Amino acid sequence: MSSSKQGHTEAAPAEWFDDDELPTSATASGTIGDVIAARLARRDLIKGALASSVLAVALPEGFMAAQPAKAQGAPQGAASAFSFKEVPAKVTGDHEVAEGYDADILIRWGDPVLPGAADFQPRQQSKASQAKQFGYNNDFLGYFPIDGSKRGLLAVNHEYTSTELLFSGLKSVAEARNAATKQLTKETSEVEMMAHGGSVIEVERGGDGKWKVVPNSRYARRITAETPMEITGPAAGHERMKTNADPSGKLVLGMLNNCAGGTTPWGTWVTCEENINYYFLGPLPEGHRESANWKRYGLPGRRYAWGNYFDRFKVEKEPNEVNRFGWIVEIDPFDPNSTPKKRTALGRFKHEGAAGIINPAGGQYVLYSGDDQIEDYCYRFVTKGKVDTANRAANRDLLDEGVLSVARFDADGTMRWLPLVFGQGPLTPANGFQSQADVLIETRRAADLLGATKLDRPEDVEANPVTGKIYVMLTKNATRKADKLDAANPRPANVHGHILELTPPGGDQAADVFKWEILVKCGDPSVAAVGATFNPMTSKDGWFSNPDNCAFDAMGRLWVTTDGNADDFNGRADGVWAVDTEGAARGTSKHFYRTPAGAEMCGPCFTPDMETFFVAVQHPGEDGKEWLAWGRDSTFDDPSTRWPDFKDGVPPRPSIVAITRKGGGKIGV
Repeated sequence: MSSSKQGHTEAAPAEWFDDDELPTSATASGTIGDVIAARLARRDLIKGALASSVLAVALPEGFMAAQPAKAQGAPQGAASAFSFKEVPAKVTGDHEVAEGYDADILIRWGDPVLPGAADFQPRQQSKASQAKQFGYNNDFLGYFPIDGSKRGLLAVNHEYTSTELLFSGLKSVAEARNAATKQLTKETSEVEMMAHGGSVIEVERGGDGKWKVVPNSRYARRITAETPMEITGPAAGHERMKTNADPSGKLVLGMLNNCAGGTTPWGTWVTCEENINYYFLGPLPEGHRESANWKRYGLPGRRYAWGNYFDRFKVEKEPNEVNRFGWIVEIDPFDPNSTPKKRTALGRFKHEGAAGIINPAGGQYVLYSGDDQIEDYCYRFVTKGKVDTANRAANRDLLDEGVLSVARFDADGTMRWLPLVFGQGPLTPANGFQSQADVLIETRRAADLLGATKLDRPEDVEANPVTGKIYVMLTKNATRKADKLDAANPRPANVHGHILELTPPGGDQAADVFKWEILVKCGDPSVAAVGATFNPMTSKDGWFSNPDNCAFDAMGRLWVTTDGNADDFNGRADGVWAVDTEGAARGTSKHFYRTPAGAEMCGPCFTPDMETFFVAVQHPGEDGKEWLAWGRDSTFDDPSTRWPDFKDGVPPRPSIVAITRKGGGKIGV
């Protein structure tokens, strides 16, 4: 989830672009809007629910279309599953949590992770210091218990670096994101490479109820863009994975742009590589066999200067290096000496999320992931083997064998999982696939050929551990044109997004056909033309735009975080919202936590006892122009906020926040 806000860089040079809000698929397969429209054509549309300028809205079953708040009352007897007083929706330089809760900074960019880490000196950064310090732009969080909910490990993704906030002297966002900027040296590139990847930290809750990082923990680990990793599964050793530095095609250095992720029942961390195109420089070799593959992935992205100093990031020098990124990586957080493994059976695309669930019908592990790009797809992987809950080691390579499928949403309310298997359907030599490795390296093109349904930027996909239903966060699709208006998407540009709910038959997560529905369409429900479908009980602070990540607590309640809630300059920062999914309150949303200006909300994660809610505040201070009170680029030397330190000369610092209830107790109950 490289920030959806990054698209607001109009002054960026032509050689750099942010493509997560641009479609790379040119196929004729239907969009989700086309499907919803066809589906509603088979049902009775609610008459007169919206203003004449709005065609119709896709609704959860039994819902009324959203009206201005005064136009309809709350359902009789409706009761939300969440109990807390909402925070106001606005933008300030600080964060805020619901009344009765504490939101404490656990760890910040530059804080020590490994023994011997240097003190944080933002104007004197080096490769050596950053390699031992907490990395930048913390995203996914996974909690692994050691002593229940009192002590455990936190696995943290470090997605990307906001270069203009990382280094002094850069005058604008456009300058920072131009790989030719002279201030972007080999040394700054090395700092950025060390700030990527991930961290494992040991954390414990003290007698005062406050969480702290355990110093010099034997579990502590930093993973960077130079950490050796093993390539496993069907693509391991394939000719398209070999480079001059690695003629075996089985060993790669580092992971890049790790966004959301997941934790497995056997206690490993699965982390997703997303916008890997940003890191490679061109030009593309004329007529190269990978040219179509690169185009489908938006390569080269030319955002970072690394390719000026390291040949593996120059496509003309190492054309196969790009095929070694864009995977899901499995890591053992309990063994800091273990080798991370890129599991190629799970497919190569811009992964957002790798959450899974044990299939009650067959015992397989079922993992879901979205491809975070406009008009791309939702995927599922079902392992060949079963999870052995009594023997952790038996699951060591479970993710190397199984069936990867892509979703097609049909108009009758069903969705079908289409297997991405070499030799089946169009996935044959006639279409350029010589093996399963080719299918996985070019997962996007394979899914195009199968006729998967284009979605409005699918991001996190999570299974509810209580109900077994699956929820897909669709952030937005601002590229929708006026000639694509339909009953479910009446806006010429979907700038608010929506959430899909998938229901497996009889709870069988490996079934070929699911049912699907829309939980909510996002945006301001008081503006009829927006077409939002939050429950009428939702307050003026409770609605949100651009859902990105989500998490379920032990009660099976849905918590949603946003990326780009202020994209339309509405004066509402990103944050955490609690969303009802059942009963008369279904579709009601409540605002629990608000980020500081410019930040994206990531990594929602609960301890098993539900008494601590960890969240990741990513890129505070970014996107200064979207905070109208600031109204200009936000940089290291001139940041829109200095959260969380608020000290002169100290830039904003991405941080993990531990949220607890004053006096103790479960979150939101």
